[in-house]
Amino acid sequence: MSAPERPARLADVAELAGVSAATASRALNGSDRGVREANRARVLKAAKALGYTTNIAAQAVAKGRSRGVTLLVKNLPDDYANPITAGVVAATQRRGLPFTLISAGTDPADLVEAVNLARGNRAEILMITGGRATDDVTIPDLVEALQRYEAEGGRVVLVTQEGLPFDTVAYANREGGYEMATTLVGLGYRNFAVISGMRHGMTQRDRTEGFVAGLADAGIELPADRILIGDFNRDAAYALTGDLLRRNVAVDAIFAVNDSMALGVLTFLRDTGDPRRVAVAGFDDIKALRDVTPSLSTVHLAWEQVAEEALALAVSPRSDQVRTRVVKGHVIVRESTPDVSR
Repeated sequence: MSAPERPARLADVAELAGVSAATASRALNGSDRGVREANRARVLKAAKALGYTTNIAAQAVAKGRSRGVTLLVKNLPDDYANPITAGVVAATQRRGLPFTLISAGTDPADLVEAVNLARGNRAEILMITGGRATDDVTIPDLVEALQRYEAEGGRVVLVTQEGLPFDTVAYANREGGYEMATTLVGLGYRNFAVISGMRHGMTQRDRTEGFVAGLADAGIELPADRILIGDFNRDAAYALTGDLLRRNVAVDAIFAVNDSMALGVLTFLRDTGDPRRVAVAGFDDIKALRDVTPSLSTVHLAWEQVAEEALALAVSPRSDQVRTRVVKGHVIVRESTPDVSR
């Protein structure tokens, strides 16, 4: 009986790809440092041809940390987190990186506990997504836990608002709200209401403030009682829409600061009459909108770009300065906000 062939080694992959062992290692580890895309493609092709797999356990022993990405999200399942999660999954798959998902609870202290759990997993990269609240007293504990993660050799990237001492990918939330307001005014709407979500949420605050500023620059003042506060989800928006319309408020357009809440608004209007009698707009452009009638006007965010930006920060050389990448959205006008200016 002949002896079985030995497993392919890194040196075999490098030789077949025509690159150095160091280049092959960086390409297989998902690093952007010093690897041209053509070389990365050759290395991945060679690894596949040889049946080469990285020994993750040995790598963890050698480096004190396992190769891969852990994404920490708050309160799954959640319509806001799902597009980001899908984007990160796609980005890690393109780089051939192992992926782990951790879901934290709804209490702010749950996020700190989840970071400590992630520390135990010892993944090389930790990403955290989800908005912050202005009254969150656990932020110092969170920062301390994340600083420990980096001190132990990991990399932290946040997908959230700016302001914490870690590399961050943020959304241009205020700018998106502003553009939505000016777009709706241009379509002929004048009487507005906003379904704004949680009172202290920074995402909700920025999108609402941007929208209000856009109206103000168009000469329209939004009364405070037209900004409705509640939970950041579909069911809360459904109830808030009912509260608004039962007050017999003159409103011809409702802006919900995320698409999940906008769907709650549309559903209430559908359940009580013609959904087109009040225009509705959202923010995020989640994939579920493909199946909605009328199709929802919204601020499109490039979720895969967000994930790629975050991963690029994570695998790039460390910087002495905190780096922030801001991803801008753009308004997409659909059936839920017909042009009434004519």
